[in-house]
This record gives sequence, C-alpha cells and structure tokens, in this order.
Amino acid sequence: MSKLYLVPTPVGNLEDITFRAVRILREVDLILCEDTRKTSVLLKHYQITNKVKSHHQFNEHRTLNQVIRDLKSGMNIALVTDAGTPSVSDPGFLVVRECINNHIQVECLPGPVALIPALVISGFPTDSFCFEGFLPHKKRRQTLLKKLSEEKRTVILYESPHRLLKTLRELAVFMGPDQKMSVSRELTKIHEETRRGSVSELIEYYESKPVKGEIVIVIGPKSNTGD
Repeated sequence: MSKLYLVPTPVGNLEDITFRAVRILREVDLILCEDTRKTSVLLKHYQITNKVKSHHQFNEHRTLNQVIRDLKSGMNIALVTDAGTPSVSDPGFLVVRECINNHIQVECLPGPVALIPALVISGFPTDSFCFEGFLPHKKRRQTLLKKLSEEKRTVILYESPHRLLKTLRELAVFMGPDQKMSVSRELTKIHEETRRGSVSELIEYYESKPVKGEIVIVIGPKSNTGD
C-alpha cells in the first residue's frame, strides 16, 4: 500500500538527520519539497538521487490533487520542507488532511524542529508552553498579541530577520518593557546565537546589530514578570 512520509530535515547542520530519514528519502518514488535548490544540497550531501518536485505554500492547492492521484496509483512519496518538520509552520497540513480523507497512509518521522531547542535553552519553564508559529501580518495580529500578553505559559514564536524588531517593539507595548524573553537564531549553525533579557534590552541589542537567519522568540510566562 502506498504511503506519504513526512520527513523532517535539518534546521541548519546537515548532520542533524536520522538514518531512517535518509533511507526513506532513498526508497520513495518521489520527494516533494519547498525549494528544490535547497533540498538538492541535502540530497547531494547524502548521495540521494530520487526525483524531486516542488510543493510549497504558493502551489500546494494546485498540486494537491496530483499528489493524491500519484499516491493512489501506488507511489510512495516523501514530503520535506526547507528545514524542520513538515506542517509545523510549513506546508504539509493540506496534503495530510487530504490523504486521511482518501484513506491513504501517512507516517511522520521524528526529527528536527526549531522550536524545541530554542525552548530548552531559553531557561523558561518547559512543562507547559504555547506555540503560535509566525504571527499574522495584519488581520488578527493585535488581537493575538493582546491574548498572548495574558498567557501564563511559556510562548514560542517564529519570526523572520527583517520583522524581528517590529515584533519585539509590539511585544514591548503589549507585555511591558521588562517582559523576559530569549531570541535564538541560526540554530545548529556555526553562528548560532541566543540572547536573553528583557524585551527592551533585546530591542536595544538588535537595533545596533544586523540580523540574519530564521528567528525563534521565546517569551517567559507572565508570572515571571512579577504580575
């Protein structure tokens, strides 16, 4: 029976992939990926020569039906993203849901995801946390920020480098300048960095420093501020 495999890929360091993930990528009939150029670097590193096809947030509605047809025809397909676990703030949800609706087997391999190492090294409680991924750019943004300002669990957000300062400034407005946070970037890479402190201190630091790499913001529980 055909199967869709969700295969996590390294968030930075190419060594952070399981033996099983490499084997699956070698055995499947087709690999779906966000950016064929980025995935080709990983595949070349592990001498994987399987066929790849683009599947990303801008074309997944168009390609979805063909993916289901391929699976129904007996193909085994692996879905990867540029980094991390598919469907976690990345494409994957739509094809998984459609596979379930069509009684097609889906298997998710364990592996890298940026939010967990950022949470663990933040120093904030890890027993209960809230992951929001990327904040919406416009609609619902202010409403969500207000809701997060009242959250009593550790909060984890993803952010892009060019929007980091904007988001930190908004968090300072909604949560207060003394709210404790950590900002991790370039996780697992040679220039990995985690800065911890109040949101006002982090704003001051990043105002004078160009930011590169994907960002994970971890916000301490509201009780940590003394509220």
